[in-house]
Amino acid sequence: MEPRHRPRRLRTDGIRPLVSETALSPTDLVAPVFVDATADERAEIESMPGHERVPLAESVARVREITDTGVEAVILFGIPDSKDDAGSRAWAEDGVVQRAVRRITSETDAYVITDVCLCEYTSHGHCGILEEGAESDPRLTVDNDATLERLDRVAVSHADAGADMIAPSGMMDGMVEALRSGLDRAGHEDVPIMSYAAKYESAFYGPFRDAADGAPAFGDRRHYQMNPANAREAHREVALDVEEGADVLMVKPALPYLDVVADVRRSFDHPVAAYNVSGEYAMLCAAADRGWLSLEAVAHESLLSIKRAGADLIITYFAEDVARSL
Repeated sequence: MEPRHRPRRLRTDGIRPLVSETALSPTDLVAPVFVDATADERAEIESMPGHERVPLAESVARVREITDTGVEAVILFGIPDSKDDAGSRAWAEDGVVQRAVRRITSETDAYVITDVCLCEYTSHGHCGILEEGAESDPRLTVDNDATLERLDRVAVSHADAGADMIAPSGMMDGMVEALRSGLDRAGHEDVPIMSYAAKYESAFYGPFRDAADGAPAFGDRRHYQMNPANAREAHREVALDVEEGADVLMVKPALPYLDVVADVRRSFDHPVAAYNVSGEYAMLCAAADRGWLSLEAVAHESLLSIKRAGADLIITYFAEDVARSL
């Protein structure tokens, strides 16, 4: 007996693209850029092949390389010239991100997003002000409420420099509300917030910590980043950020948490972002380097899966390469 239903009819070359349910565009992608205040020339990031730290003088050229591929947005991470316990270089008027933002926004048409966190700026590598005794007591970590005031200062300093969007990533309770209030008081009512709303304490961040020099000097971040076992908690976290005024909702990482991306897309009428993180990038590069996978094919398929799960925009280290292929 012949089958009545033949889905293969819609898989021939002529019809296949017409019935494709999901499509990627360069304008879906955001490219990370690492600007290093201590560097005089570009330096390759060994654990992230194809990516570099760039000195401030190269920041505009680096962004132009990205926008030439059709990618229109970048997210900036800074490596400061000095660190202290409070992370004070994070909100300095002459800080590395602030200076880079002024240059990039004045000399390019890129949409500039800035990461707002303290881990790259604190001498201890944690994402905020430490509770007293945290270095010796594993039950203690970051003082949530003391950290909010510092994050507010960082966000306002970025907006003052000309950032188009602010992206707080510290996973502090009340973070979005604090930043929204601070930005509004400073006259930046029109600057949107893309919150790292569901950010997990993930093993996939290792290469980024090499790139941004932001690994904790002791302990870990399990007391403020989310438990990878939890999905319902992610829904609660995202709902709180919506209530506090977030404009875009991010899930990080992306590929191990596509179920969370899909739930956020179903449940909230906000743009959804997903961060295709450094470990996701590095493992595909390593497999391709051994000849086990086609890097171009798996990069495209990975980003397509993130888009299919419901992400409207994807922060990814594959942005330039995939944009060129598109």
